[in-house]
Amino acid sequence: MQTQATVWQIARRPRWIGALVLALAIAGGFAALGQWQLSRSFESGAAPVEQTENVVALDTVSTPQQPVPALATGQLVTADATFVAGDYVVLSDRFNDVDATPGFWVVGHAITPDGASLAVALGWAASADDARQAVGRLEQSTPDGTITGRYLPSESPQESDFEAGRRSALAVSELVNLWAQQPAGVYGGYLVTDAAASGLVRIDSPRPLSEVSLNLLNVFYAIEWVVFAGFAIFLWYRLVRDTWEAEGEALRDAELASGTPAPPVE
Repeated sequence: MQTQATVWQIARRPRWIGALVLALAIAGGFAALGQWQLSRSFESGAAPVEQTENVVALDTVSTPQQPVPALATGQLVTADATFVAGDYVVLSDRFNDVDATPGFWVVGHAITPDGASLAVALGWAASADDARQAVGRLEQSTPDGTITGRYLPSESPQESDFEAGRRSALAVSELVNLWAQQPAGVYGGYLVTDAAASGLVRIDSPRPLSEVSLNLLNVFYAIEWVVFAGFAIFLWYRLVRDTWEAEGEALRDAELASGTPAPPVE
């Protein structure tokens, strides 16, 4: 009486050993894709610190009349500038460093060599009188020349409380309407100088933090690749078992045809 081969015996046949090697290779490829997809699920929301702390020319990271690129946010930049007399603006409700008391920013209108306008935050003052006195000194002696500082995207004008008569947001779109000299082009961000103007306190402008966020879509894709890897192994096992079941059926049919009782299936 012929005995049916076990699933393990069928799995050890050269054909199915080769199929197992192929299934493992496919599963390994799927696993590698899953690992790659998972690594892409962690996205940095800011430029690397090493990049932002290297001083570069402003026009190499940003262009007038264009939004501030993500990698330019918080970048230390330098630019040649000529300040426009009469275009200084004082912003209220500005906090500085660890001081919990709101103060005032003095913001100037600078013209770069290419004729574009750039808003420049020149320093912080504890009172409105100090800020106005600083503006008076700036009107008498403008700080023309090369300026260096941190480049930041424009704030929203909605942050100002116009109903209460307060202008607190450094919104470039609003400053354009306040400047007496209309710009030929304007940078979408503003520069916080690394040295305060006379009578003002240096504005604290720390380097940007690298905020890491999780991309759930990439995580889902990574899980899919792991499922595909497991399915490749399961498919090999299912084919081996189908072969075992088919051989068992054929063996029982042959034994029934010959009148010999079929052995029980283990």
